[in-house]
This record gives sequence, structure tokens and C-alpha cells, in this order.
Amino acid sequence: MAAAAEDTVEEEVGRVVDQGKELQETAASLIAKSAHDEQSVRQKVLSLESSIRRCRSLLDRNNHLAPKLAEKLEEDLQKARCIIADGDASAFLPSKPQGRFLKMFLGPINVRASRKDVQLKVKEEYNSYRDKTALLFLFFPSVLLCLRSWVWNGCMPSFPVQLYQAWLLFLYTGLALRENILRANGSDIRTWWINHHYCAMIMAVVSLTWEIKGQPNCAQKQRGVQLFLQWAMMQGVAMLLQNRYQRQRLYTRIALGKAKRMDVVWGETAGVDGQLWLLCPILFILQGFEAYVGLQLLRTAYRGVTSEWQVIFCGFLLVFMAVGNFMNTVEILMVKSRFKAKMKSKSKQELD
Repeated sequence: MAAAAEDTVEEEVGRVVDQGKELQETAASLIAKSAHDEQSVRQKVLSLESSIRRCRSLLDRNNHLAPKLAEKLEEDLQKARCIIADGDASAFLPSKPQGRFLKMFLGPINVRASRKDVQLKVKEEYNSYRDKTALLFLFFPSVLLCLRSWVWNGCMPSFPVQLYQAWLLFLYTGLALRENILRANGSDIRTWWINHHYCAMIMAVVSLTWEIKGQPNCAQKQRGVQLFLQWAMMQGVAMLLQNRYQRQRLYTRIALGKAKRMDVVWGETAGVDGQLWLLCPILFILQGFEAYVGLQLLRTAYRGVTSEWQVIFCGFLLVFMAVGNFMNTVEILMVKSRFKAKMKSKSKQELD
């Protein structure tokens, strides 16, 4: 009986081992076949993309086409481009370089998703993160300013302010990581907005080493901190408006085929004219106030009220970010203006 039982167990173990080897061979064969098929599809995608570029070049050089025909051909090429850039075929396009920032935090890991539904989940998570942080961006400085007036008698202790700066460091690091991952997955985020978040991270780190001084003359010494908190509240309001109005417009543009599904609301983009009239004044005021806060910090350092190097550094950095934001906003508005003028010109040609 014992010998028969041993033979049965040995046969069962041998059968399991054979099944494991067979499964390994099947999986290896499937992976090799998938790699071969993937390479074939990648070559077809690259060939089609090259053909689209060649057709667009021919269309641009040919000035004898009727306006309606030229517009139709342009729309057809745009649809073909969207099929590649916004469909499952986009996974086979050459990936963008991930940059040093991602490599520094994550190492040499490929963060590009091969499936479109995974890429869209990354985008939705980024939008959710922006929504939450916009509310917190408004909430935290409001609480600090209220406590300053009602509890701390106009003189904030250093710990709550430094805790807020630590949260800003976490916030901007999270935004920069998510935006770099989105760019690797085909999003259209401008380089400036990622660089802007790098600058904000540096400022948060420097602010953590900044000693917040109190009495005597506390109100004068903490004037820069108070202005910065007021600017942060305005930034929170602007972020809420951007998230609400511009995302609705982005969904419309995606439905019309004028934007990719991986595109996101970034910076000072705007939608229709009504949104331009609402958002642009707020954004320009915000940028002007950001520069004013930076100049006030430099002024307090120049007068010797607070002469730490952190004050000077943060002052210059705020002015630099304000100028960069303003230039980018103007550039985007000029692009929109040229696009509208082009569309009006085409409409006029059709009428003629």
C-alpha cells in the first residue's frame, strides 16, 4: 500500500511539472508572436503617419485647390491623424523621452501605458487631483488668515506657515509627476507649466528654511507672508474657474475632433469668448498680484526689515513666474486670435 501511494504521488508531481513546462513554452511562444505582430503594426502606424505628413505638405504647397475642397481634405487628414494619435494605434507611436524628473523619482521605468483606457484613467486621476487641490488651495490660506486675525492677534507663528509650505511642496511635486506621466502618454501639456511647477517646488523648499519672525513689528515683518497667502487664495479661485469652464470646452473640442482625449486643461487656455471675458481679467490680475508680492518681498529685504537670502530668492522667483505666466497667456491668446482670423478668412472665401 505504501509503495502504491508513493507511486501515485510521484506520478502526480511529475504531471504537474510537465504541465508547468508546457505552459512556459506556450507563454514564451505567445510573447514572441505578440512581439512580432506588434512590430508589424508599429511599422504600419509609422508608415501611415509619414503618408499623412506628405499629404499635408502637398496640400500646403498646392494653392490652386478650391477652398471647399481644400478644407474638406484638411478635415480628412485631421481625422486620419486623430485615428492614430487618439486611438489604440497611439500605443505604437514612438514614445516621448520621459525626462530627468521622472527618472530621478521613479528610475528608468517606462510609464507609458499600452492601452488607451489606462491612459484615460491616468488623465481622469490628474483631473480629480486638480479639483481636490484647487479647493485646498483656497481653504488652507483662508484658515491661516482668519486665525491670524481672530486668534493670533495679527502675528502668525512659524509652524503653521511652514506646514502649509510643506503641503505646497507635496502638491507641486504631485502635479509635476502626473504631468510628466501625461506627456509621456501623449498629452499636450505645455513645457512652461511643468517648469512653473518645478519653480514652485524650489520656492516651497526654500520657504521651509525661512524663519518667520514675530514681534516686534510683526505686521511689517510678515507682510510678505500675508500677501502670499492672499495671492494663494486668488490662485485657488482661478483654478476652480479653469477646472469648471475650460474642461467643459475641452470635452466639446474632443467631440468635434479638434482635441485628443489625452489633452487636459492647462495654464491659461480658454474656450469660447464668454469664458475669455471671464477668465482673462482674473488671470492677468492674478499674475500682476504675483509679481507685486515678489516685489514686496524684495522691497522688505532692501529696506532691511527681513534681509534673509530666502526672502530675496523667493521674491525674484515670484517675479520670474509671473512674467512667464503672462508671456504664455499672451502667446496662447495670440494663437487663438490667428486661428479665428484664419477661420473667418476661409468663411469669406466660401461666400465669394
